[in-house]
Parts: sequence; C-alpha cells; structure tokens
Amino acid sequence: MEQRFLVDVMLGKLATYLRMCGYDTLYANEEELEADDAIRERAKTTGRTLLTRDQTLAAQTEGAICLTATAIEVQLSELHEQGIPIELPTTPTRCSLCNGVITQIDSNQHPNHAPDTVDHVWQCTDCDQYFWKGSHWERVQETIAAVTT
Repeated sequence: MEQRFLVDVMLGKLATYLRMCGYDTLYANEEELEADDAIRERAKTTGRTLLTRDQTLAAQTEGAICLTATAIEVQLSELHEQGIPIELPTTPTRCSLCNGVITQIDSNQHPNHAPDTVDHVWQCTDCDQYFWKGSHWERVQETIAAVTT
C-alpha cells in the first residue's frame, strides 16, 4: 500500500511538494481541520501518516512524524532521512493544488496558455487545472536533488 499523508497547517508548501512527488497528501487547511483532535482523527480514519511541526500533536498521534524545520529544503531532507523517498516521478500523477489525480490529455486539447514547446500536458480530474513540465517542475526537481544527494 502506498504511503499517504496528512499535513498540518504549518506545512502547506510541503503538501505541494509531496503531491508533485506522487503522494496522496491531504492538507489540514484545505480540509478545514484546525483542532488537534480532528487532525488526529482524520489521520487515523484515512490511514495517513501525520506530518507536523507541533511536538505535542505528534506525540499524541500514532505514527506521526514531527518535523523541526521551517524551510522546505530541510523538511524534505528530514523526510528523506526518515526513509521516505523524495523524488519526482517521470509522469506526474497528483494535482499539486487539490491532490486530485491527473491524466495526460491529447495534444490537440492543450490549453492556449500552455507553452508551444511542451510535449505533454496533464489535467486534474477534480479541479481541471492543467500541468506541464516547465520551469516550476525544474526548480522543484533541483530542490529535491539538492536535499536527497
């Protein structure tokens, strides 16, 4: 079974990175989860590993991972050190905005705002957002490479 995460409100940028890495990742803020009890319960009922910077919440949540860093690079490094693979897939699978599944669309369906130079475009089946491997993908890839080597 693939590892799935629930990321607390202090780790929104990490949720984006994990989704880009292909992880099914809920973000507490998007789920309107504020109270520790609600966060713990959602992690438990959905079979997700809680990622948090809150030491008390982590201590009270079975299997939680408590991160110490505020910088995304160090957070990714901490997860990598915990044995969680941090790498971009060859083909994107998750929407970085809503966590939905993305699928490749036909080249004749590319949106007008997609650069002419991209060969492949994907679209989220939940929020309809379009994705392609551009400069943002490259920056994320560079960040990940720097923290996992």
